[in-house]
Amino acid sequence: MFGNLAKKIRGAAALLALLAAPLAFGDDPPPTPEELVKIRAANAECLSCHSEAGLKKPPKEGMDLKKLRSHLVHLDTFTASDHGQMACTKCHGDGYAEHPHAADAKDEMAECQDCHARKAMRIERQFDKSVHAENLSETFTCKTCHDAHTMALASKLRDPHKIVAQDNKICLDCHDSDLAFAKMAPDKKKRPPIDDIHDWLPNTRLHWKAVRCVECHTPTEDKLSLSHEIQNKDKAEKKCATCHSANSSLNARLYRHLQTEEQNKYGFLNSVMLSSSYVVGATRNPTLDKALIALFIATVLGVIGHGIVRIITTRLRRRKNHD
Repeated sequence: MFGNLAKKIRGAAALLALLAAPLAFGDDPPPTPEELVKIRAANAECLSCHSEAGLKKPPKEGMDLKKLRSHLVHLDTFTASDHGQMACTKCHGDGYAEHPHAADAKDEMAECQDCHARKAMRIERQFDKSVHAENLSETFTCKTCHDAHTMALASKLRDPHKIVAQDNKICLDCHDSDLAFAKMAPDKKKRPPIDDIHDWLPNTRLHWKAVRCVECHTPTEDKLSLSHEIQNKDKAEKKCATCHSANSSLNARLYRHLQTEEQNKYGFLNSVMLSSSYVVGATRNPTLDKALIALFIATVLGVIGHGIVRIITTRLRRRKNHD
């Protein structure tokens, strides 16, 4: 997708798909209950091998179990994913119809842009400006990060903790693993120590459990959407107030799928955010803030008033004694 020749070929294919069949593939309506029963039955044949059960008790003799182990699909996870209502054959073509699969079966697999033409064209423009495109344009594809058997849209997951866990796993699987990093970037002698790079960030690992890497490593100008323009450490957002403020970008990005819920409950700013985590500066109660400020001012005035009274009474006492 991101190589020179392949990029042009697939870009042309995506454009043709976009012009010729704008409502096809990814825009298809969900299957009817009857169609879904047939899809589940067809997928069960594939999963009779590509599952833990198939690995423990292979339905056919002579299977390469070591190779099969790296191609297992968890049924519940797949069913809950964005592609969970699709037939395996939607992506896996004729080369996978028989076992053993054809030697060139992988070459016949459908590309992501075959279904997601509009999205692919928009994402490619963003990706071309990313740090990944600068260093890995020939090897980086959608599948490098996105597993079609597990990924689910944030709007579908809704729970911010699940969204963060899914998205950060993509980043950390590579950037926090020497083995994976070496496989993806063999030209680099050593994986940059991720903890050292983020040593400016307090409670680094705790942040990674609460917010996505892309909150800081994508352009923050457009708060309503995320970009595939992944930025390096020099361009990454380092202003704490971007998240830790009443106008927190988290509310418009990570928590935007919960915006239909009440945003100012019991007087708290960003109350939806408060329901799942405490973000200093973003989950304040303005009434309490004003009360504390008033209490502070009253305390200061009380101390000053007390001091003034002491000074006046002391002078009066001295004058009286003098008289």
